[in-house]
Amino acid sequence: MELKWKIKPFEALTVHELYDLLRLRSEIFVVEQNCVYLDLDGKDKKALHLIGEFEGKIVAYSRLFDAGISFDNASIGRVVVDQNYRDRKWGHELMREAIAQIQSNFGKDKITIGAQLYLKKFYESHGFVQTSEMYLEDDIPHIEMILE
Repeated sequence: MELKWKIKPFEALTVHELYDLLRLRSEIFVVEQNCVYLDLDGKDKKALHLIGEFEGKIVAYSRLFDAGISFDNASIGRVVVDQNYRDRKWGHELMREAIAQIQSNFGKDKITIGAQLYLKKFYESHGFVQTSEMYLEDDIPHIEMILE
């Protein structure tokens, strides 16, 4: 079975999609990672929302930004796969789709991300290169990475 991809601006999200994607983000970034932080950072309204559905459930997601919103370059953020589906390697499919969507929607090839340090090799496998020292964001080690 494959993921069904949707790409939507904020205004096009249904109430159910918005609820489900925010729930998934909270399950992973707040509960699983035991990190109290404000996920609703004001940027969702400026993002394209990449949604991966499996059997009608959102199981993969990321936010895509044009240059100048999160970084000087286009960017990908809130990259998440439901923990019950990680054995399917859908994180790689999510990143391939996110990169392709940034290229087709924003016409950009240079992409910057703020990556959790433990995922460095995962992002390197998609062509990203570390461009900063480690920094703490919400007490989690991060690095800046760029895809040229």
